Amino acid sequence: MSGFEELHMVDPPSQRTVKNSTLLVPQICTIMLILHYPHHFRLQFDENLGTPRCWLITAYTLLQDGFSNVQLITRDKSVGGVWARERIYPGLTINNVYGEFRFSSLPMPPPINPTGGRLSGEDMCNYMESFADAFLKDKIRLRLRTEVWSIRRGGKAPWIINVENLTTGLHEHLEFDKLVVCTGGCSAPRIPPSLSVTSMQRAGFRGLVLHSNEFDGGSIVVVGGGKSAQDISSYLANEGRKVTVVFDTMDAFLGTPITLPAFIRKSRFLPIISPHIELRTRLERFLHGTWLGAKIVHFLWDNITQTGFNTFKIPPESPLRRAHSLFWSIRTNDEGAGRPNGFHALVNAGVIEVIAPAHVEGYATDGRSVLLSNGKNVPADVVVLCTGYTSSWGKIFDASTASELGIETHPPTIEVSDDWNYASLANPPTVRVENELWASSIYRGIVPAKSIARRDFAVNGAMFSTNNGYTCEVVAHWISAYFIGERMRLPSNAEEALYEAARNAAWMKKRYPGILAWTNESYSAALPFWNWPQAVDQLLDDLYLPSLRSGTIDLSELSTLSEERRAKRAAVGST
Repeated sequence: MSGFEELHMVDPPSQRTVKNSTLLVPQICTIMLILHYPHHFRLQFDENLGTPRCWLITAYTLLQDGFSNVQLITRDKSVGGVWARERIYPGLTINNVYGEFRFSSLPMPPPINPTGGRLSGEDMCNYMESFADAFLKDKIRLRLRTEVWSIRRGGKAPWIINVENLTTGLHEHLEFDKLVVCTGGCSAPRIPPSLSVTSMQRAGFRGLVLHSNEFDGGSIVVVGGGKSAQDISSYLANEGRKVTVVFDTMDAFLGTPITLPAFIRKSRFLPIISPHIELRTRLERFLHGTWLGAKIVHFLWDNITQTGFNTFKIPPESPLRRAHSLFWSIRTNDEGAGRPNGFHALVNAGVIEVIAPAHVEGYATDGRSVLLSNGKNVPADVVVLCTGYTSSWGKIFDASTASELGIETHPPTIEVSDDWNYASLANPPTVRVENELWASSIYRGIVPAKSIARRDFAVNGAMFSTNNGYTCEVVAHWISAYFIGERMRLPSNAEEALYEAARNAAWMKKRYPGILAWTNESYSAALPFWNWPQAVDQLLDDLYLPSLRSGTIDLSELSTLSEERRAKRAAVGST
């Protein structure tokens, strides 16, 4: 994009120190923003690796609040993050339908190839590039192909970031005052030990093994039942290749015979029939606090599940019914009305072979196949591991910094009473005890509780929801207000923040048993999956702004947040 300047360092030294303000950004991207607040109040932010939505809307919001001299650093060649131009491939779709993955300041054009309202990787790439062109062009300086190697607290400067320009090889030490991490949780592959390179070499496996984030085609055995596994196997099958998918349990999915109208999709129906940490309305208290209400809740979720199976014509005996629970899990995709060349249709037609329930235990000694938990061998020229991701924070924060900052997972240390004796949460699924032994201490999923008084670090992208555009935009305003020092509803000290974070961690384990063993801390500091409207209402309450803005939820209702906050600051300043 011509409006952005790619910086190539030509200084003779191989290392130098640069004092700046910084913001790090998306997945496989590192973004650094040099930000100055008016009236000589300096702020500096940082964001690294993650999804583009977070850094785009964070940068835009900070600019709207009067910050300037913004510098962005990214490992990628372009600004799309997960949907960067060089990363998307045919058949790549996202978990949201049209209209639910954008920002209030820029409408999204209709999908290029609309099928059930689903958005493709190309749709998302075009939108992210358009947003950057419309609102960040000529307002930020962009460093492409730059890697962040470490972030640590400094002495004179609050933060020091070590980066490398991947084009020139130049290393730099950058100093800044405040940091926003928008790394997401889908950039560092999780490789099971039994399927690692070492195990492959030990078994003499002669095929190609890659993680889904390295996928670029090839005949394949796909390991996993999640979104990446479904997209990749569909792409291969549609290219005429033989594909075998091996999983124990696949993602749950929403499916409807027709694209639901906006007044249904944008209502609070699903959020209300999903229990939240706080039951704020009489209807929620009835649905989740009474025997009859709980019966209604589970009847509705069971029918939503069955509607999806019926819409996609899933036979009763099909392994595609071995899916996670829509109610108890966040491993869910929104498939809309489906498409004839999609994963479920191709499995039904026998084009994609599915082996389930089964695990890939390792590589067979014949060097040409993988060994399954049922004792069978499956021939494989290529194995794609759709086995999830580890934290994107592990690489850029060493253990000491992570502990000092308060972003690491740890055994629960604060006793929290169980205030959620909800009838709708009776009879939860059984999980292994070891899956419940860890907790996170990030207040509201945004600020490490132990560092809350410092106002020099925040996260955007660690709140897992089904409406990322809306959630990230409200979080961006929360962060900007937090850094500016606006009047906010915040804990009075670190101890109060730690207790609230511990309470939230206990709630997540209660609401979604075992799910924290599947996610990683860089995108699961908060899990308002179905309950994102209630969660953003809480954030708006923190800002002393109107919440429960409408019965039908639309991003346009966020378009005035900057003006509302500006008026609030002016009113406070005049008193």
